[in-house]
Amino acid sequence: MRNTDILISGAGIGGAALVYWLRRAGFAVTVVERAPELRPGGQTVDLRGAGRTVITRMGLMDRARELSVDQRGFAFVNGSGRITARMPADSFGGEGIISEIEILRGDLARLLYDATVPDTEYLFDDTVTALDEDDDGVTVTFEKAAPRRFALVVGADGLHSAVRALAFGPERDCVRPLNVYNAWFTVTEDLGLDGWMKMYNEPGGLVASARPGRLPGEVKAGLSFRSGPLTYDRRDVSAQQDLIARRFAGAGWEVPRLLKAMRSAPDFFLDSMGQVRLEHWSRGRAALVGDAGYCATPITGLGTSLALVGAYVLAGELASAAGDHRIAFRKYDEVMRPYISQAQQLPPGGASGYAPSSALAIGLRNLSMRAMHHWPMKNLMAAQFAKAGDIALPEYGRLAAADGGAAGRG
Repeated sequence: MRNTDILISGAGIGGAALVYWLRRAGFAVTVVERAPELRPGGQTVDLRGAGRTVITRMGLMDRARELSVDQRGFAFVNGSGRITARMPADSFGGEGIISEIEILRGDLARLLYDATVPDTEYLFDDTVTALDEDDDGVTVTFEKAAPRRFALVVGADGLHSAVRALAFGPERDCVRPLNVYNAWFTVTEDLGLDGWMKMYNEPGGLVASARPGRLPGEVKAGLSFRSGPLTYDRRDVSAQQDLIARRFAGAGWEVPRLLKAMRSAPDFFLDSMGQVRLEHWSRGRAALVGDAGYCATPITGLGTSLALVGAYVLAGELASAAGDHRIAFRKYDEVMRPYISQAQQLPPGGASGYAPSSALAIGLRNLSMRAMHHWPMKNLMAAQFAKAGDIALPEYGRLAAADGGAAGRG
């Protein structure tokens, strides 16, 4: 592979982590990102298991800890706000529902981005619209920039990946919907969280959550609901908020305050929940990493670990493949497949456990939560949380050398 230029679509966690490792191996990397700039804030994500190991190998763990959000743990509440079940953050060795290290998605993406500049080209406010592959590379057409040639293209652009749609086919053939929709946003309401992430369920599959942010007075809110397929304009935030308001009209706990604050939230985001299931994560000269290739859904709590590990392994295999991307992509699949297959297995109850449809189901789920520290539930949950570290991360010599040299030449 004489051409070592690689295009990555997506400047989020998986994309920026892949940039870091590819640059360390000597590849020339360009990143295209649909957003006009890095997306700040966002909800908290977990640094756990092998994902934590990757951050450590990057030398970024100390800074990640500095940016982490101080949270006491996770708790279910009833309509009056009384805690009905809880799991402290130190449960299961700090690998429980709330992990030892929780960091805002935007903070982690910024940390990784800062580790890749200034020697990486970022094209913001643009996206890939066509891929024309031949024996020597890929001609990429962009929405705004002029067409360019690359050796390889990697989609790290999330559940609704543009690269996946172009290289693998329509979303309906790649994504298994869970029939759950999530709205996330930031508010400054005083909800009496006392350091806890609190979650409220109401019959009909409604879920409301609130957790502390990193900044004083900041609260990260979520409103989720179960539904069949919905059609809505992704660019019309007001219409999306109207949809949420209708779904949660009359709901209890702090929902009325969250609905009111939602209207002025600076970062409102609504999306469906689904798992990406593919037989292979590469096709020709295109590959996928993170949610674009194997989204596990927020229910598993493993999306960040999968993105970080996938970026590390893909870069390592490309650096080790003596210039043959076909070998690298095949090894990437072999190393990651068992890890991802385990991670995509939903916790007990799945979507029904996250958003129960009846008062009885809510009560039974809370009862199971209170039993999580006792046998046999303790063993079942420990196995679920252990999935984050259920991979023997390879040691790639080309990634260990900071001055790496140009990789893949031949």
